[in-house]
Amino acid sequence: MKKSILYVLTSLLFLSSCEMYIPPKNTLTDNDLMSSDAGLSIYMSRLYSQMPWEDFKYMAQWGLPRRSSWLGCFGVEGTGEAVNRDGLTTPFRGEDDPWWGAAYTLIRDANKLIEGLPAYRDNYANEAVYNDYIGQAYFVRAYSYYQMARRYGGVPLVTEVIEYPATSDKLERYRASEEDTWNQILADFDMAAELMMPKSKLRGYANKYVALAFKAEAMLYAGSVAKYNSTVTGNLTGIGAKSGNRVMGFGDNAAELSQKWFTEAYKAAREVMTEGGYSLYKKTWAEGDKEAQYRNMVDMWSDLTSPENILVREYEYPTLCHGLDAYSSPFLWHSPLAGGTCPTLDFIEMFDGLEYHPDGTLKLTTGSANDKGEYLLYDSPMDLFAQVEPRLRAYVILPMDEFRKETIEVRAGIFTGGSQGHVPLLFGDNYSYGAAQTKYADSPYYKGSNKSLYLGAQPTSGIETVSVNGKEMPATGACGVWQEYYESTLTGLHLRKYLDENKVIENIGEGKSDQPFILMRYADVLLAAAEAAVELAIAGVPCPIQGEDMLAVATVAINDIRQRAGADLLTQGLTADEISRNIVRRERRKELAFEHKTKWDLRRWRVQHEGAKELFWGVEKDAGIFSSGSKYRFRALYPFYSSVNGKYFFDAHFINVSPKEFEYNVIDYYFSVPSDEVSKSEYIDQQPNR
Repeated sequence: MKKSILYVLTSLLFLSSCEMYIPPKNTLTDNDLMSSDAGLSIYMSRLYSQMPWEDFKYMAQWGLPRRSSWLGCFGVEGTGEAVNRDGLTTPFRGEDDPWWGAAYTLIRDANKLIEGLPAYRDNYANEAVYNDYIGQAYFVRAYSYYQMARRYGGVPLVTEVIEYPATSDKLERYRASEEDTWNQILADFDMAAELMMPKSKLRGYANKYVALAFKAEAMLYAGSVAKYNSTVTGNLTGIGAKSGNRVMGFGDNAAELSQKWFTEAYKAAREVMTEGGYSLYKKTWAEGDKEAQYRNMVDMWSDLTSPENILVREYEYPTLCHGLDAYSSPFLWHSPLAGGTCPTLDFIEMFDGLEYHPDGTLKLTTGSANDKGEYLLYDSPMDLFAQVEPRLRAYVILPMDEFRKETIEVRAGIFTGGSQGHVPLLFGDNYSYGAAQTKYADSPYYKGSNKSLYLGAQPTSGIETVSVNGKEMPATGACGVWQEYYESTLTGLHLRKYLDENKVIENIGEGKSDQPFILMRYADVLLAAAEAAVELAIAGVPCPIQGEDMLAVATVAINDIRQRAGADLLTQGLTADEISRNIVRRERRKELAFEHKTKWDLRRWRVQHEGAKELFWGVEKDAGIFSSGSKYRFRALYPFYSSVNGKYFFDAHFINVSPKEFEYNVIDYYFSVPSDEVSKSEYIDQQPNR
């Protein structure tokens, strides 16, 4: 569906040191825009075109204003979900292009509609339609402030139109407290839900249940930071020097606020669940059929008729496109790059149906850990995943699985040593964090006089071959891993989620993809309800809905998601303890992976810094496996072929190609306010700890 967007020239950035105002020529008037449905359609197009959606065009490092992400990769912000070949694999500590200024332009446009439309009330015979327009403006404002609050804490709250020209004392506002900011977001979402219709007037626009779903998400964030800020040793609260307000963190009422906001999250989620008419996508799902369950979860990302979709960002070739397929497809579809989103072994280790060592790592050897014993052997790499929950296959292209009717041949090399049924570890027992940058080319089996390890450097040159059953076999498969070429998979794994499996090479290129991005779906609401319920139960707060057992609701919600995923169901109900809380967190990490959700979850749970990473994966885990002090690395799952055995084996290793190390500190839980906003303003506070 093509949309014509008129960029209305009445919006000016108001948080500015420049007070000069020159009225633009040929602008549309309030009467032009607000006196009819036609005019408001233009106005709404303007609002929604500027919304800070985090979708294919959002890159965490670059920030929201760019809206033209050429790379299209997900989970590479230090979440552990994936890594990337480029320098974009960094912890989520800030954005190159802060959204601060653009936010207030959009907020002003929303305020303009809230204040201006009542003058034209008589032009709208349908009261529900009239109210819906105003509700849309409240939703836009709520969502804008929500995006600001989770980045900065307290921000200037402007809920009325400030007319130009004006002096700086009229144009600007002090940063409000973080408490007041979250309460404003709550009030705006509530007003939006009250005013908007239950069904969207146009596809892609919000409605009552969209507002409630995002309210649940926002209040879950607010409740979490109010609770977990106090668990962090460091300066996560502070008074602004200019405003005198607590612009970061909360005071003595933090526990009370946390309970209030978790309550609001639960009630909002439950209203969507009971009244919204949504359900989990199960069009081709079948009980006990892993193939059907896998196919079902592959199909759900492109099905615009899905009952799970709450809000979708649609694309259409050639007018509005993105580049995911061009940059994240396996190398067989190299156009112009490939392998841009590479899931990690650490991510794989969250899923049911795999065998694990006592330390929680995937069992790939005969020993008690992956640096002990010998490698386990498989007829095919896919044999390792024979019993894994289908959700993993739907999200990740596993080595030797099929994609676009091709076998995705991934190898890191061929091993010709060992003996029948025995393959020794390629690095002995040296798999420590300190040896993370040791490459396969450093292995004694590669460098020794009796060479038995064969590798590949480039896809078109430098790939060693081995004679297997009278035929020359390249050390690496058609999709890598290549040791000196970063356009294959870096980890042995590729992203599957969102990729268009029907694309052919001729139709893959920069700006040629148009699959939709699901901004909010029903599974997210179920998880919000479950998490809020457990948090309230831990705090000793009774269920906000009389006569309802919120822990029973939470248990059913988690099991519904697990059943659809083909995962193991909970055999006992969730309880008021941290074990149950971590079960819910882990389920969020699995279900919502690669949806721009995890980086925010890790921030609000306060589990990225040194001293808290034991809960980084949603389960208590030895952080020493992937971290050292404040720094951490993620691991790869590299398949090798044993020519002696005619079998495959896997080596668990820190990323061998383009090794990356991340660092995250307490200070990074709040972004720094853009320095130019602080320097030019008598009102805007920098974060107290900066």
